[in-house]
Amino acid sequence: MAPLGGAPRLVLLFSGKRKSGKDFVTEALQSRLGADACAVLRLSGPLKEQYAQEHGLNFQRLLDASTYKEAYRKDMIRWGEEKRQADPGFFCRKIVEGVSQPIWLVSDTRRVSDIQWFREAYGAVAQTVRVVALEQSRQQRGWVFTPGVDDAESECGLDNFGGFDWVIENHGDAQRLEEQLESLLEFIRSRL
Repeated sequence: MAPLGGAPRLVLLFSGKRKSGKDFVTEALQSRLGADACAVLRLSGPLKEQYAQEHGLNFQRLLDASTYKEAYRKDMIRWGEEKRQADPGFFCRKIVEGVSQPIWLVSDTRRVSDIQWFREAYGAVAQTVRVVALEQSRQQRGWVFTPGVDDAESECGLDNFGGFDWVIENHGDAQRLEEQLESLLEFIRSRL
């Protein structure tokens, strides 16, 4: 039974490395489907909000791609892992509260426990989407390897997951990306 949120027709769980383009892809899909039909949900949102409250920090600044967020990233990861150890569904439950759109795009699925929670809660309507990008493409988008971040579970937890329902290659070829988005959009629209 679906907890707290409405009953979605489709839940797409997006994962990928930092700077692979997860947000870009989910925002592109939402812009084409419309905000009335499609919600972008971010597991990092409630994590950052709770972390900011408990540590007296500026929540809005933790949401952007600033050096402010980067200064707290390692500790936020550690703190989030502690929360998940105590309750693996804590952040998942928070993001679905009050969502009424039929299509949900979870833009930052990072762990097997996240996928398990959504599959247990929503069954077959939950599907996985892996966004991949060559390291060179990620570097062009500003990615630099950061020890304690890029080798932590928050970045590597799904590396060996395998069996993704969809894989989106986002290596910088706009035409190829568009073809993949159109294929995924066709599938999403079939669920509306």
